[in-house]
Amino acid sequence: MSRVGVIPNPCRTIPVVIQGNKTGLLYVLRRDTGAPVFPVEERPVPQSDVPGEVTSPTQPFPVAPPPLVPQEFSADAVWGPTAEDREWCRTEIGRLRNQGIFTPPSIKGTLSVPGNLGGMTWSGYAFDPQHRLLVVNTNNFPSRVKLIPRNKVKSNKDDGDYGPQTGSPYGMIRRFLQSPSDLPCTAPPWGTLAAVDMTEGKIRWQVPLGSMQNFGEPHDSIPPGSINLGGPIATAGGLIFIAGTTDPYIRAFDVENGKELWKARLPASGNATPITYSASPSGKQYVVIAAGGHPKIPEEPLGDALVAFTLP
Repeated sequence: MSRVGVIPNPCRTIPVVIQGNKTGLLYVLRRDTGAPVFPVEERPVPQSDVPGEVTSPTQPFPVAPPPLVPQEFSADAVWGPTAEDREWCRTEIGRLRNQGIFTPPSIKGTLSVPGNLGGMTWSGYAFDPQHRLLVVNTNNFPSRVKLIPRNKVKSNKDDGDYGPQTGSPYGMIRRFLQSPSDLPCTAPPWGTLAAVDMTEGKIRWQVPLGSMQNFGEPHDSIPPGSINLGGPIATAGGLIFIAGTTDPYIRAFDVENGKELWKARLPASGNATPITYSASPSGKQYVVIAAGGHPKIPEEPLGDALVAFTLP
């Protein structure tokens, strides 16, 4: 195991670039050199079992901050609102190659953790310079990824998203790990909002974001935490605004402790990042969100609204 980087002196200000991805890991690099600010270790990872394919023996893991989502998932930890859902999830996971994060796709089928929608999304993060907190929304939503030999791609009838991978020996199919109820097999929360202390490289707080109570159909007493596709913004007044959940709400959180302070219903879910601005000459501050829903989530209504709120 090799390690690069040093823990920064909390008394110094270091210009940095912060990059997170679907792994749920946050990498903090010096802006001028690209060197890690917090140590990064090369750790062994599972290897490909596909004939002729060679994968890297290690992957870089930052020592800090810690992962923001789970990076492994066993059949013993399945969740579901009914016994039928839980049994389906256990059976499905038992069919798959499952060695945790960075397990390569396989012909047998691989459990991808945190999944292609897991970890952080394209929507980015918000930084509060006063509190030195990076606010990040994440998903915990493993998926099944399977390679299909080229001569069987056209005849394959499995349900999922196909990638032809033209020119390679295999096509690919992936499907989110959802039980017959349509809810994920992993235990909630399926979506969270977290604040990371960028001086210490620690998670200050992490709370469930939104609800999937009515996802697919109304369910009995589903714990909070929704799959989300939309980023946060931070205001100078210590508020975090974010939408993006499968339920059609925009919410405000206290940046210091993650407490939900306010929410408002939208005409469709806001799979976007809000903006905020002041209008002169009144100086009144607005928060605006695009509420369009998501075409790949059939349970969500679509829309074309831009919704504006005023701050007191």
